[in-house]
Amino acid sequence: MRVTVWNENVHETTETEVAERYPDGIHGAVASAITDHHPEAVVRTATLADPEHGLTEEVLADTDVLTWWGHKAHEEVDDAVVERVQRHVLSGMGLVVLHSGHLSKVFRALLGTTCNLDWRCERDRELVWTVDPAHPIAQGVPHPVVIDQQEMYGEFFDIPAPDELVFISSFSGGEVFRSGCTFRRGHGRIFYFSPGDQAFPVYHHADVRKVIANGVQWAVPTRERDLPALHNRPAGWFA
Repeated sequence: MRVTVWNENVHETTETEVAERYPDGIHGAVASAITDHHPEAVVRTATLADPEHGLTEEVLADTDVLTWWGHKAHEEVDDAVVERVQRHVLSGMGLVVLHSGHLSKVFRALLGTTCNLDWRCERDRELVWTVDPAHPIAQGVPHPVVIDQQEMYGEFFDIPAPDELVFISSFSGGEVFRSGCTFRRGHGRIFYFSPGDQAFPVYHHADVRKVIANGVQWAVPTRERDLPALHNRPAGWFA
């Protein structure tokens, strides 16, 4: 399993408290969550500041699953890289989009909607409820996952109806949110999981780390990667 963990890495390099919370960057915390549960995985990291954001054609061709975290710098991601990632997802590469990555160019391009939502950053308690306990992403995950302090994400979440809804979150302010959703685009699998924020140590939470590791495993391609093709089928081709 070859995984590339992408993070814009802006908060960690500009805000002391975030750097203290995530000394190896959010990408470091996410990468360790994957290797803790899948020690056989080959995991690399990439950030916005890397040449081509670390997402060259060669890197993506060598990636089974890409994870994505962004927040402050969505619009700084080069459109050519967005098109490249989208093409690889449609060809079969898995994509796991985390937290504020819902507004990334990549996620919006693949889903075709604004992906806007309600939010509040006031140390809400979040309960992550499993609504599809038979789903592979939910395996070994408590019901509910309790996150003592977290940013609130609430409905309406402007996404297409998910192919599968795995988790719903409730917050101390009364809001609910579709916090764990799967989609299929072309030959690729996409998992969106909302818990995780630079202001709170959520990516050190054991249950959140388990969900991320499960999501990555679920998103691994199940077939040879290629783009869905346009075929001319002349009459009688089957006979």
